[in-house]
Amino acid sequence: MTRPRTVFFGSPDFAVPSLARVATDTELVAVVTQPDRPAGRGQELAEPAVKRAARAHDAALPILQPEKIRTPEFEATLRAFRADLFIVVAYGRILPQGLLDLPARGPINVHASLLPRLRGAAPIQWAIINGDDEAGVSIMRMEAGLDTGPVCAQASLPIQEDDTGETLARRLAVLGADLLAAQLPRLAAGQATFTPQDDARATLAPILRKEDGRLDFTQPARAVSARARGVDPWPGATALLDGQVVKLFGPRPPDGAVASGAAPGTVIAIDGTGAAIACGDRTLTFAELQLPGRKRLPASAVAAGRAITVGARFG
Repeated sequence: MTRPRTVFFGSPDFAVPSLARVATDTELVAVVTQPDRPAGRGQELAEPAVKRAARAHDAALPILQPEKIRTPEFEATLRAFRADLFIVVAYGRILPQGLLDLPARGPINVHASLLPRLRGAAPIQWAIINGDDEAGVSIMRMEAGLDTGPVCAQASLPIQEDDTGETLARRLAVLGADLLAAQLPRLAAGQATFTPQDDARATLAPILRKEDGRLDFTQPARAVSARARGVDPWPGATALLDGQVVKLFGPRPPDGAVASGAAPGTVIAIDGTGAAIACGDRTLTFAELQLPGRKRLPASAVAAGRAITVGARFG
């Protein structure tokens, strides 16, 4: 069978393993990714991870980085590739119907959740924040709606107690690439079986905002830990201390009871294991802290500088 002509859409590291499988198993004719954006303290232009990976695969491969995708010009550019498949993995934009209609075998998406759960931009992070026991990936045929298309395959894995948004994304990226590779022959032949989603079971995973990183220590320790891990690395877990925003990293699995009379947010202890903070039911220990304008440091190093002491209370 002739290998399908494929245009790949993707931007972050999560999409790179799928790009590698598409480049190996299909005739990759073009890659579409986000424009280079300022990043870091120096705000220098940074290339999307998919762009770097595509260039390493084939320096002559067309790489498109449109600022706008809802234009006749961009649609004409894509039409000229005569693609059999569009494979979309964490591209970061919703494709209009005019683009979805172009590939002969359809537009296919690798979505990082067990659809219909967690439709939207941040399914990995919300799976952790919500305290889910497992996460997964779904292969679906794209529609104009938000992750509403029918599904042809799914795979799952357990969420570990120390998983962050970053570590879980790395594992799901490989799982998604493997599942995509297994489905590509059927997708290319038009023989994949798609099952409509049950919209009544749908939940949403909206894009994260900075305020989603704020910790509420009146909640149970497991809920505080889940939020802190889900928003790592962005926007990061934060709490106010004396009017300053402090970032907190590396919560250990909750252990132990709250000290008698300790209000939620109170620092119970700081030692080599981290800063133990009272939550709604138990204490939660954070391995590292970051003060405004300072480096991320072990909690014990922050305590050594007397920036945070036992008895201090996070708001």
